[in-house]
Amino acid sequence: MKRSYRGVILLCVVLFLNIIFTQKAIHQYYFENYTATVIYAVLNLVLFPIALFIYHKEKNV
Repeated sequence: MKRSYRGVILLCVVLFLNIIFTQKAIHQYYFENYTATVIYAVLNLVLFPIALFIYHKEKNV
């Protein structure tokens, strides 16, 4: 089973964005800015299906 570099790089980008959005959500929660917290949490939820899509697409290469 051979992986392409493009898929691995895309998954790394999605993981990096997930880490950034999680950190920003925690930061906004600490400063009681709940609207921004919810926005970053939703962005995290949006990233998960994108990562699954990339994984399944690259799995069959």
